[in-house]
Amino acid sequence: MIYSLDQLDIIALKITDHLEDHKVICVNGDMGVGKTTLIKKVGEFLGVSDEIHSPTFAIVNEYHCSDKQLIYHFDFYRIINVLEAVNLGIEDYFYSNYLCFIEWPEKINTLLPEKYLNINIKLISDSKRDISFESYDRRK
Repeated sequence: MIYSLDQLDIIALKITDHLEDHKVICVNGDMGVGKTTLIKKVGEFLGVSDEIHSPTFAIVNEYHCSDKQLIYHFDFYRIINVLEAVNLGIEDYFYSNYLCFIEWPEKINTLLPEKYLNINIKLISDSKRDISFESYDRRK
């Protein structure tokens, strides 16, 4: 579905509808397409008061929601191999029952849990994006 940037609230709200069933959310797209912007908007709906920014160098940021829940935000763009994510304790995060948003999930594809929400963002123009999402469950 193609959305203009002023419709970002609609997309973020649709994503929040899936968070009860999905704790791991993979956000895919080219550099600069708006992955972090979308995560910021979802965070706003979840009551995050912290500033949300891409953890490009830190690899993971932690945010607190208004309901005392946590959100982990990962950016795996700079990792060289999956061992870096393993050493970070990625599985502990994935199975913590807190939300985990992942930018550049293809870098750790073999470590993803059996169930996750996959979001794809493609640039259409400066003000429009094609955003789709689907649930993955490898147990089925």
